[in-house]
Amino acid sequence: MKNKIDTQKLIKKLIPIFYKAGSKSIQCAKKLKIFTKDDGTPVSNGDLEVDKILQKFLKKISPEIEVVSEETIKNTKIKKRQTFWLVDPIDGTSSYIKGGSEYTINAGLIINQKPVAGIIYAPKKKRLFYSFGKNKAYEIFDKKKKIKLDCSKIKKRDKIALTNSSKPSEIIRRILKKYKINHFVSMRSSLKFCMIASSEFDFYAARARAREWDYAAGHAIAEGAGAIVRTHQNKKILYGKRGFKNPSLLIRRNSKI
Repeated sequence: MKNKIDTQKLIKKLIPIFYKAGSKSIQCAKKLKIFTKDDGTPVSNGDLEVDKILQKFLKKISPEIEVVSEETIKNTKIKKRQTFWLVDPIDGTSSYIKGGSEYTINAGLIINQKPVAGIIYAPKKKRLFYSFGKNKAYEIFDKKKKIKLDCSKIKKRDKIALTNSSKPSEIIRRILKKYKINHFVSMRSSLKFCMIASSEFDFYAARARAREWDYAAGHAIAEGAGAIVRTHQNKKILYGKRGFKNPSLLIRRNSKI
């Protein structure tokens, strides 16, 4: 990139578009059409319509930055990448199809393989989260109340983890035990990253799973709020790998967890 990317400007431009995309997702859910992708996973008209809205706007405000989306990945050239957008139009499609409220709309900006900015909107919960750097993470509730997020603060309470399943694997149970966490709640979408960023939960561990677009925006928001995001081996997570596959994941609300 010849010119320095203004992450704050880009993310703030995206806020009204995410509200628009959220409204579209709710509208599509009223007349839901479900298809099956080549990999056997479901996709809905909501996923596809939201994807169109996000990709069109991202290409408009940042034409020099490639957009990589889950819903158009089969048309994406296989190569290593440094700087690009990662879009997951609807994360938690199963929740969305069932009429649940946990699904999210996501876009993360990767620069030099690192997640430097992100925005996540949970339309049914009326909660929008975004970040454009360290100590620059925020939540807007119901399009009105803006809160700065700082999850690095110490809280005197029992630690509570988030998991992908109500019955975590033995590997995840061992990690929870290692960090002396006895309580956990199951949550499926990228909302997990935001719940740690907002200090409502303290910990999340997952085996190598999903793809980079599932993590990028949440990773940026959690780190922007002060959380520590690493692999199980305490290595940094980089983006732009050839297959977009994620390594293992460990999120701690702060270094004391």
